[in-house]
Amino acid sequence: MLENYFPIFVLFLVAVAIGGGAMGFSYLVGPKRPYFEKLDQYECGFSPLGRIRMRFDVRFYLIAIIFIVFDIEAAFLFPWAVAFESIGWIGFVEMMLFLLVLLVGYAYAWKKGALEWE
Repeated sequence: MLENYFPIFVLFLVAVAIGGGAMGFSYLVGPKRPYFEKLDQYECGFSPLGRIRMRFDVRFYLIAIIFIVFDIEAAFLFPWAVAFESIGWIGFVEMMLFLLVLLVGYAYAWKKGALEWE
């Protein structure tokens, strides 16, 4: 039974070898000129000038959540489009209801100003 998993193991080894080889090669031939700005900490568009534990604006998180929602929507649309002929009208109506719920959520976020960046 383990011989059925051998191709998966070989694929895993090839993926690790390619990834490790690319990282090792870039480390060997890449330029090594560190300077202060390159080595300085950087996070979320802010340079750390104040305290380490400063509060971030909630808009960062709102934009991230909205991005994830629409990313999941796109992930659901591809299999639906591939299987469109076999699922018929029931699948079409279900997808339209799913998109309607997302559209209502998007309109609500837009009305509340979650997409404005000032």
